Amino acid sequence: MTLFPSSVPVSKRIFDLLLTILGGIIISPLLVILAVCVWLVHGSPVLFRQQRPGYRGKPFINYKFRTMTDARDPQGNLLPDKVRLTRLGRLLRSSSMDELPEILNVLRGEMSLVGPRPLLMQYLERYTPEQARRHTVLPGITGWAQINGRNALTWEEKFCLDVWYVDHWSLWLDIKILLLNFWKVLRREGISQPGHVSAEEFMGSPFSQALGSGEETNHHAG
Repeated sequence: MTLFPSSVPVSKRIFDLLLTILGGIIISPLLVILAVCVWLVHGSPVLFRQQRPGYRGKPFINYKFRTMTDARDPQGNLLPDKVRLTRLGRLLRSSSMDELPEILNVLRGEMSLVGPRPLLMQYLERYTPEQARRHTVLPGITGWAQINGRNALTWEEKFCLDVWYVDHWSLWLDIKILLLNFWKVLRREGISQPGHVSAEEFMGSPFSQALGSGEETNHHAG
């Protein structure tokens, strides 16, 4: 745990800690209720843990509430996501409550309240140099791309918005994003891409593929 990561402006880190600690205390009863519901429907463990890239691509363990069961076919293979995603899981995702455990990542200094969403490790080698600039700041629970379309956007549009945030960050922008995020969550916009339970996998931008880079990249990533 790093109280004041060198990669984060002090004002941003203090803002994150104050809001996270205060918010965590306020929503602690909700977190307990959700944890019990997830345990009853999905079993143990309650939290979904997955390695994600953080600042400069350094891996960390990302925490979310589980939204799917471990149902398998007769051969022991996991069933498709859309089969394993439960009604509770859909509710958690549509309300973004599955991401509430990420406050642990914020407290540990691995994430910020606002920043580009942490995606999958395999995406790192698929980014163009410009897209990779999204990792020059801490990833966030919500971000500029999330309030401007979320999974209804193409990957290229998301990454363009992420880089815009990197170049234009301010504390007031973070406050604006957090306020707009509450409205977006209430309206449940851009939860998933058509035909997918979340976001389709990022396989690299057409430009980078045309250069023969072989860079490709995603799943329940945003």
